[in-house]
Amino acid sequence: MRTAEAYKYCRDVARREAKNFYWAFRVLPRHKSDAMCAVYAFMRHADDIADDESKSIEARRAEMTTWLHAWRASRIASTSNLGDATSTTDPVFIALGDTQQRFSIPDALLEELVAGTTMDLEPRAHTEESQPQTYATFDDLYRYCYLVASVVGLVCIRIFGYTDPRAEQLAEETGVAFQLTNILRDVKEDAERNRIYIPIDLMDEFGESIPELRELAAGRAMTERERGMLATLAIRAEKYYVAAGKLIPLLDRDSRAAMGVLVTIYHRLLSEIAAHEMDVFTTRATVSTPTKLAILTRGAIMAAWNRVLG
Repeated sequence: MRTAEAYKYCRDVARREAKNFYWAFRVLPRHKSDAMCAVYAFMRHADDIADDESKSIEARRAEMTTWLHAWRASRIASTSNLGDATSTTDPVFIALGDTQQRFSIPDALLEELVAGTTMDLEPRAHTEESQPQTYATFDDLYRYCYLVASVVGLVCIRIFGYTDPRAEQLAEETGVAFQLTNILRDVKEDAERNRIYIPIDLMDEFGESIPELRELAAGRAMTERERGMLATLAIRAEKYYVAAGKLIPLLDRDSRAAMGVLVTIYHRLLSEIAAHEMDVFTTRATVSTPTKLAILTRGAIMAAWNRVLG
């Protein structure tokens, strides 16, 4: 398969699945947009394996291991005398390998990304597999957010381009802001899937328990203390969004609009959750398509202006 065909495959995956991310891809220069689609398709495949609840956790672990071995083999072949980037037939591996070469993205970052995806598949120490994965403190949750979101940010800024090393810490914190927003939006669905991402110490502070979260997911009305608990996590997220505003000016000019679109959509999603008084159980918070189109239009204008400025 040719590299151009591999990128087209990844773009089709991103267009179909990426939702918020794809809106931002559209205002990037084509070579950077292609690279983002390749990274997204890699992430998407890892997520799909981890989230396939039609299979047992053991089966998903085995499938993830096989897939990772195939990716690592493709990387060895493409960076040694054993072959080249076309030695694999997997379009995602072909496009991602080309992206890594173009933008100097180390394998270690992608390994960390997959490590975050597989955290929910790890064998549990001292607990039954039927018990939810939990995080004792916010620091523990931050580590999870780093692996599943901040690492994505660190990959993205290599594609976007930057020279100021401060961009790396800011990208890490921006990723945490995005993931906390996702966690808040998905509390109901995650509880139904036996996943609890609200830190136990925060639940204890508000007198909440895992059974009570499950009651909320089943339809019980929220109490004020439960709204306060989720609002406390939302305040944490807001603090990390400050980093996003500082990050954008540090990126290459032709990428600032894309990052601006992404930040605006995610921040608007957090605002929608707050506007509904943290009730993420009755209605799933979303940013409407007309609103996204308005954000994209502003991003496209900004991108065009940045091209004029060079």
